[in-house]
Amino acid sequence: MNETRAALIVIDMQNGFINDRSRGVIPKVVELVEQWEATGRPVVFTRYYNYPGSPFERLIHWSSVQHPPETEIVPELAQHAGRARAVIDKRIYSYFSSAGTALTEQEGWTDLVFCGVATESCVLKSAVDAFERDLTPWLVTDASASHGGQTAHEAGLLVARRFIGAGQLIETDEASPMFREI
Repeated sequence: MNETRAALIVIDMQNGFINDRSRGVIPKVVELVEQWEATGRPVVFTRYYNYPGSPFERLIHWSSVQHPPETEIVPELAQHAGRARAVIDKRIYSYFSSAGTALTEQEGWTDLVFCGVATESCVLKSAVDAFERDLTPWLVTDASASHGGQTAHEAGLLVARRFIGAGQLIETDEASPMFREI
């Protein structure tokens, strides 16, 4: 792990993805973001925007998260997003939109620590995309959740262990000490 070139990527902590099955993760994400900010390391937020005629709408029949307030970052994290290195707007599952890819390359980050919603889709896809770009992904299990519930969250973790390695799944209390400013 290259401790000097790491960033925390907070995936899609938006009102439209928060429900009774995912709401409990908000305090853990806030805790992780605050710990990360205290290290002086960069934090990036992503914001997903669905659109009419998207594959999500056409193929999955899902048309949510197209307009405010669904597209807005949850209130508990809004101030943090305002202080973040960047907020990446995207229309795909992954952090690695053209903007996310460019930022990562520009900053020279080698380790990306992912948390947020949803474990089995946007968080997982971002971690796998980092792996396939020869970066080192970390998935913070207790700071990730699924609006689909615990079964979907666990499925995402199962696939992540197989795709990026079991050792890349960590908890909040492990993430901050690993990446303290040197």
